[in-house]
Amino acid sequence: MAERLKQIEPVQYRQMVIDRASAKPEARTVELKFSTEAPYERWWGVEILDHGSGSVRLARLKEAGPLLVGHDPDDHIGVLEQIWIGDDRTGRAFARFGKSARAEEIYQDVLDGIRKSVSVGYIVHRAVLVEEKDGKETYRIMDWEPLEVSIVSVPADPAAKTVNNSKRDHTLVIEYKSQEGAMPEPIVTPDPAAEAAKVKEITDNARKAEQTRIREITAYGEKFNMKEAAAQAVAAGVGIEEFRMQVLEKLGQVRPVATTPDIGLSAAEARQFSVVRLINALANGRRDLAPFEFECSDAAAKKIGKAARGGYVPNDVLRRDLNVTTDSQGGHLVATNLLAQDFIALLRNKMVIAQLGTRILSGLVGDIAIPGALAGSTAYWVGESTNITSESTQTFRQVALTPKTVGAYSDISRKLLLQASIDVEAYVRNELATTLALEIDRAAINGSGSSPEPRGILNVVGIGAVVGGTNGKALIWAHIVGLESEVAIDNADVGALAYLTNAKVRGKLKTVFTNATYGEIPVWQTGADGMGMVNGYRAAVTNQVPSTITKGGSGAVCSAVIFGNFNDLVIGQWGALDILVDPITGGLAGTVRVIAMQDVDIAVKNAVSFAAMQDALTT
Repeated sequence: MAERLKQIEPVQYRQMVIDRASAKPEARTVELKFSTEAPYERWWGVEILDHGSGSVRLARLKEAGPLLVGHDPDDHIGVLEQIWIGDDRTGRAFARFGKSARAEEIYQDVLDGIRKSVSVGYIVHRAVLVEEKDGKETYRIMDWEPLEVSIVSVPADPAAKTVNNSKRDHTLVIEYKSQEGAMPEPIVTPDPAAEAAKVKEITDNARKAEQTRIREITAYGEKFNMKEAAAQAVAAGVGIEEFRMQVLEKLGQVRPVATTPDIGLSAAEARQFSVVRLINALANGRRDLAPFEFECSDAAAKKIGKAARGGYVPNDVLRRDLNVTTDSQGGHLVATNLLAQDFIALLRNKMVIAQLGTRILSGLVGDIAIPGALAGSTAYWVGESTNITSESTQTFRQVALTPKTVGAYSDISRKLLLQASIDVEAYVRNELATTLALEIDRAAINGSGSSPEPRGILNVVGIGAVVGGTNGKALIWAHIVGLESEVAIDNADVGALAYLTNAKVRGKLKTVFTNATYGEIPVWQTGADGMGMVNGYRAAVTNQVPSTITKGGSGAVCSAVIFGNFNDLVIGQWGALDILVDPITGGLAGTVRVIAMQDVDIAVKNAVSFAAMQDALTT
């Protein structure tokens, strides 16, 4: 008995076309034809999926058949219902789309004919050789198991799939039985360990996704006093995005408050306020050392409706400008550049994302909701004297901002705080701005979204993605262009478009060329205002963009690259700057720890306005 081994991918994929005519908008369903007996050429031979009795294992699909996007288990948009094998030996199912923003987006693309294809992922359990001609083997798959069905943008090219199938870790043992006059029937046996590992991976991913769903829905319920609704959503299997929309509906009456927590200081009074004097008084526990500053702090607390942890610096002071014309009002201090700007502008200058066009809303009071369009109106062609046949309706959504406290600290010498110099005031203000800016920058870029931390761009569901490879990929020009394309295909390439990455990627892109054949032009070039230029757009660098992302079994260390419209990144700031002083921690060294706290929140108005590559290799 001869035996031969073949290694194939643990999960196979093949594509079909969606029948839009079968869609039932009132039920949010569409009938899918996910498999046929059409021959499909693999690298290891021609494959025919048998649809006869007993050939297709439908139990798993019927029990919990997921409808995904691009075979991504984290991009779950619906369920499969009424799965069956038709008399025409075709696999069919009804797909019901969820009500989340992501599911609605994909469903509308299906109805509009933008997304026309589905792809089924399945495991091969047994194959029979039916023909061998001109060196090409044809197998009929007599036992196979579909795992999921995905909506895909573009069907995979079978030829390209043959070339690019490099992950071949599913071993098939083919045994040939020699019988005269009988067709050789190989017995295909999957590698039990590989199959068990794949099933475990799918199960683990599903478990993690469910844990994340329960955790985030529960957190939303606690935050917005909707605990009962959250418990019901968890029990009913409601998705995170769907429950988030329920929360936004509750917040629908919330409006931004126009008033800001100014306390009405005159220009002279604002100049009289000393941050250093306030810190020194807090460090010594003596309000009498800064009576005016504490009076202002108390007024701000009354205005905000929230007691200060230490002392408030009112917005009147944070916005003050020195008069550099009159010597007595600052003319001698023109060289002290940091005091030529108000504190808020200084904070923004320290934040890289703010320099890229991020919208900052300051002086907020109460929760706010930013409205946005979910789907636009539809235009129709009509003949002369003919009415429009359907009503054109816009749908809307809201992006909620709720205050979350960010705190950052800086250690300052006690002796320095005893100085009355205007330069010391500038130094302290600069320290406070820097510590806050660094943390707000980090959260806006890579905030986890787990309470109480805001969700940053890289963790927003629905942003575009450029994937390098299983173990990451060295950056090339195509990746940079791919990020631009990810945003452009969603018609989001408008506004303050820019690239954002870390120093490692910048160094790499200075050695990568756009077209080495016709002239070595580096991808990263020098721009204006200290910025770089990449692909015709501004490019900024901050080491807050992750550079230690691990991916794949090799433990490759990767970096992230972001492209998008930074006008759609919003940072809200509530109340006044709250300063708390800790004289104990550094007491033996004679230093005072100054903790600056600010209530902020971060939101991305439109996920499709951003795209990221999170597995870029820089070595």
